[in-house]
Amino acid sequence: MYVKDTIAAISTPVGEGGIGIIRVSGDAASQVATQLFRGTTDGGLQSHRFYYGTLVAPDTATVVDEVMLVLMRAPRSYTREDVLEIHCHGGSLVVQKILELVLGQGARLADPGEFTRRAFLNGRIDLVQAEAVIEVIRSKTEAALALAQHQRAGLLSGRLHLLKEQIVHALALLEAYIDFPEEDIPPEDYAEIARRVESAAAGIGELLAGYREGRVLREGVAVLLAGKPNVGKSSLLNTLLREKRAIVTAIPGTTRDIIEEIINIRGLPVRLLDTAGIRESVDLVEQEGVRRTLEKIPQADLVLFMVDVSRPFDNEDELLLDNLAGSRFILVKNKSDLPAVMELPSSLLGAPSVTISTLTGDGIEQLRQLVHDTFLRDGAVDSREYVAISHARQRDALVKGRDALDCFSRNLALAVTAEILAIDLRDALLAVGEVTGETTPDDILDLIFQRFCIGK
Repeated sequence: MYVKDTIAAISTPVGEGGIGIIRVSGDAASQVATQLFRGTTDGGLQSHRFYYGTLVAPDTATVVDEVMLVLMRAPRSYTREDVLEIHCHGGSLVVQKILELVLGQGARLADPGEFTRRAFLNGRIDLVQAEAVIEVIRSKTEAALALAQHQRAGLLSGRLHLLKEQIVHALALLEAYIDFPEEDIPPEDYAEIARRVESAAAGIGELLAGYREGRVLREGVAVLLAGKPNVGKSSLLNTLLREKRAIVTAIPGTTRDIIEEIINIRGLPVRLLDTAGIRESVDLVEQEGVRRTLEKIPQADLVLFMVDVSRPFDNEDELLLDNLAGSRFILVKNKSDLPAVMELPSSLLGAPSVTISTLTGDGIEQLRQLVHDTFLRDGAVDSREYVAISHARQRDALVKGRDALDCFSRNLALAVTAEILAIDLRDALLAVGEVTGETTPDDILDLIFQRFCIGK
């Protein structure tokens, strides 16, 4: 239930910084400013204008800090309520002290994401745009940020609105005849209804087809470096990172634990994991490292199966290959700077592969491109009009919508009654409405906004 009280929170990160911001939203925002702020206000606080002054504790008249203050009156604000922002020095103590004074004026501490939730509930943004706000904050690459900004700007919402319009028009045609059962629906109207439903179903199909790309841009992918000792896994990690992150020696088994780093491969967020070399060992620590590596393989989105082409393909390579069954992998043939003696087993012929040298850098860019192309279409996400769904919630709702439209098409072919056909279309509308928030249950809304930080 939406209670229109006044909320407040710190909107900047905890710790020391140049500026701290306390945000207030609700009917009492103006009163908070009047009670705590001392400065020249020209007889009153004008909306969307910054004022310089001091913030004082009203009970002692003690100056707490020198501040800049802005009041944004409804509906021209983030929440479409009166919103007050107090910009002060960024020390954790002073920011907390000002928040306490604001709460002392009758505001309450905001819940996680409550400012954005009020923006949604007050109709300023839909649920797709609200989810995009947190993705803008969490984006790790420019491509992920571009997708989030497109969603926040309403490009995906606009696409969904067009789909919804097609279904609404089809339903309106049906319901016109449901109200007059003595009249048969003419063939040309049935054809128009079918055309609109087919158009909506095709649009939903396009969005569902883009989910995989949208998800990997938002969440990133886990790429595991695997191979026997001394094939160059740690050297490849250092090369991809362009820094010496992992220890590289000629001694087999140097890497004992999993080393994890985040890199950006042409806009794709990649969680890169360097692992212990796969081999039989009597060393208990190395055995644990091998066990962890084998345990991680099924969890990875992609495995870079590294081999040393200057050495024969042996039992240690075969052991890893056996554990790759069912996993997506790229065969990385390292040490191209040395004479090649390896003969690959027939089971690896035709597998995606690239030849590299971590010593000379040969093939590294081709490897980057191959990893990128495994998950993303080259250039697709660079379009200014690129939109995609990126949340499982959005996908699941659209799957329900597609299934309802498929059910409609089957029932239409069976010449069922208009009443039953209308039920299918209403189900499709409900499903699309779940994506934008028009028909989303409150418990789902709670889960979505709990992902936000307090103050956003």
